[in-house]
Amino acid sequence: EKMEPLRIAITGAAGQIAYSLIPYVANGYVFGPEQPVILHLLDIPPAMNALKGVVLEIEDLAFPLVAGVVPTDDPEVAFKDIDAAVFLGSFPRKKGMERKDLLEKNV
Repeated sequence: EKMEPLRIAITGAAGQIAYSLIPYVANGYVFGPEQPVILHLLDIPPAMNALKGVVLEIEDLAFPLVAGVVPTDDPEVAFKDIDAAVFLGSFPRKKGMERKDLLEKNV
């Protein structure tokens, strides 16, 4: 009996941490080796081109548990009917910023 896919939202989806995490979700290491998933990938508008690249890689790797991918910059779309969310992403560190500056922006 085939399981219904879980809808999983991942924020900061075009970033490096998400890039490392997505294969674990897509391979069944997070929700189980038989559990299909639909990935709702959220990022900010300037990151949409990078997010398209992430989606292409997911498609190219043909993960058998990935039942769909929803790339978006709209939180309403990203969080609609989801079963779980992974919140990643933050204001990036820029030249001349100290760690305390970064914390002020992100906390």
